[in-house]
Amino acid sequence: MTSTSHKFGGLQRRIATAVVGAALIIAGTAYSQWTYFAVFSLISIFTQWEFYRLARMDDKLPLKVWGTLIGQLFFTLTFLIEADILPLKYMLLLFPFLASVFMIKLYKKDDKQPFTNIAYTFLGIIYVAIPFALLHVIAFANGSYSHEIVVGIMFILWASDTGAYFAGIAFGRKKLFERVSPKKTWEGSIGGGLLALAMAWGLSRIFHDLTTLQWLVASALIVITGIYGDLIESVFKRSIEIKDSGNTLPGHGGFLDRFDSLLLAVPFIVVFIKIFS
Repeated sequence: MTSTSHKFGGLQRRIATAVVGAALIIAGTAYSQWTYFAVFSLISIFTQWEFYRLARMDDKLPLKVWGTLIGQLFFTLTFLIEADILPLKYMLLLFPFLASVFMIKLYKKDDKQPFTNIAYTFLGIIYVAIPFALLHVIAFANGSYSHEIVVGIMFILWASDTGAYFAGIAFGRKKLFERVSPKKTWEGSIGGGLLALAMAWGLSRIFHDLTTLQWLVASALIVITGIYGDLIESVFKRSIEIKDSGNTLPGHGGFLDRFDSLLLAVPFIVVFIKIFS
């Protein structure tokens, strides 16, 4: 009885967090380009900060503050360039900040592995900040700001997660990648994929930045890359022997737990939209 109550309470927290979080993301993205920027800037900061915090749990010493600031500089410059507020040449501002990572490490006397920690600093930028910055390429894909594809990607990811969660509970038998993520099953992944495709078809009825076929192809890309994104984060967590990346989001763990699928999916969607759409 206690176990059932605990599971039900956990599901309630998971749903409540998901509803509130989804409402904030959708409202912010749909309202204006500036509220979209603010919402994803905060998410990007929290996610990158969390990555560096986890690296420190593994006795690594990345430049947490400086790395996050560089990530936000890249995020902001990409937004301003895609919005035609700044010309592309301003992206050059990024390079002195990147070079400064090496310079700062020279003054860290207690750092026994400076180049390992420099690598972790850059990894936080590559793994977290760049994918979030690439969202701007999607948001401005048609020459001006549109919330449709960004909101659509989020809905498809949420549908995939939801379908995988409940299909895995109901039908999950065959392990997908037991060595990395023992709870993930093929049945759950298929259930998530089917619900994501259904969501993509529904989105194509109301969002017209992409055709129905493009929405379906994008959905398949999001599901496949999203699974890998989740597995990659699981490898990272297992390497430092933790279950969740944090406890900031009740029922979901941390920001990395919630947005790991998005981080790997976005680069593929950018390529699909810019080259094949």
